[in-house]
Amino acid sequence: MVCFHHAVPVLRASARNVLAVSSTGAARARRAICGTAIHMKLQTGIVGLPNVGKSTLFNAIVENGNAQAANFPFCTIEPNVGVVAVPDPRLEKLKLINKSVKVTPAVIDFVDIAGLVEGASKGEGLGNKFLQNIRECDAIVHVVRCFEDENVIHVSGSVDPLRDIEVINLELALADYAQVEKRLDKARKGRAKPADYSQDEVNALEKLLKALDEAIPARLVELTEEELEKIKPLGLLTLKPVIFAANVSDSDLAEGNEFVERVRAFATKEGSSVVVVSAQVEAELISLEPEERAEFLEALGVTEANSGLRNLIRAAYELLQLQTYFTSGPTETRAWTIRRGMKAPQAAGVIHSDFERGFIRAETIGCEDLIAAGSEKDAKEKGLLRSEGKDYVVREGDVMLFRFNV
Repeated sequence: MVCFHHAVPVLRASARNVLAVSSTGAARARRAICGTAIHMKLQTGIVGLPNVGKSTLFNAIVENGNAQAANFPFCTIEPNVGVVAVPDPRLEKLKLINKSVKVTPAVIDFVDIAGLVEGASKGEGLGNKFLQNIRECDAIVHVVRCFEDENVIHVSGSVDPLRDIEVINLELALADYAQVEKRLDKARKGRAKPADYSQDEVNALEKLLKALDEAIPARLVELTEEELEKIKPLGLLTLKPVIFAANVSDSDLAEGNEFVERVRAFATKEGSSVVVVSAQVEAELISLEPEERAEFLEALGVTEANSGLRNLIRAAYELLQLQTYFTSGPTETRAWTIRRGMKAPQAAGVIHSDFERGFIRAETIGCEDLIAAGSEKDAKEKGLLRSEGKDYVVREGDVMLFRFNV
């Protein structure tokens, strides 16, 4: 395809649709996190009590994520942060069509927060240091023990997922309470400059303080868009969307168990997601070859498409209303993460701000149409290519060529 003068080279894009969570609380948390821009990389903090399988799951997921993308090496940014490639079979198909030299998948950061204990909000255990790490994350993966094993000691002496959830939620709420109280006290007593706070912020802080005092998470508090915007810089822990990772034994991976059902019932009430995982299984998958992995999972009644890693990533994308588009050419086929509902100029701007500022149009084709046609030339001859302007909303299956002026 011939590019215009001062136009970007061929940029192919494809977007995966994600389902919205209808819960008011989850939607409010998403709005508070997303704002007007989108991170190039999704970051999730993995939390949980000690001995629930959190670190085992983290280590296994990071290793498995590395194995799924040969051209994306495992990377540890910090000792407790692992970068995992987002599995997407469309990348290889686009690579073949455009004869790309390399493939770069979208990535997700998993931050392994040290096991939280009762009193973490006051500094118990590794406390505040790791609570601060959670504030940097877009979403929280809360690992909950849903398996019996006499060889694995539970810190509370017995397995009770709802009690465990309550302990973690209370610590997060207490940490938020202290932060909100401090900020509100400063605003009320005029120790902050008038420009530093507004009535919207004060209103939001008062609502939040009352709710947190009753251990109600911030994501369930009714706040206006203006109020949400004002308290966003606080990075409240209980405002973040939550995915409960119900950690089960291998025999319960396919169907779950009574513990899992309790977690699901709780999550439904507050609009959170639940993913059934088995840290034990994920750890065993690391050393297996692809064919062996498939056979092992099949024996457990699970497919690789529904493995713990893929389900966690899928749940995170759905909860935050994210989707993926691709750029693809001879040099590289690459996946990018954007927010659902973004228009073509915004999607282009994720690559570089110049693309958004100088946007002219996007030549668009359905990803599945392109793959079925086998080449851009054949797809164009069938009339599958269309031209879209600035108001076009990037949707599922789009493959896009962005044109822009410098």
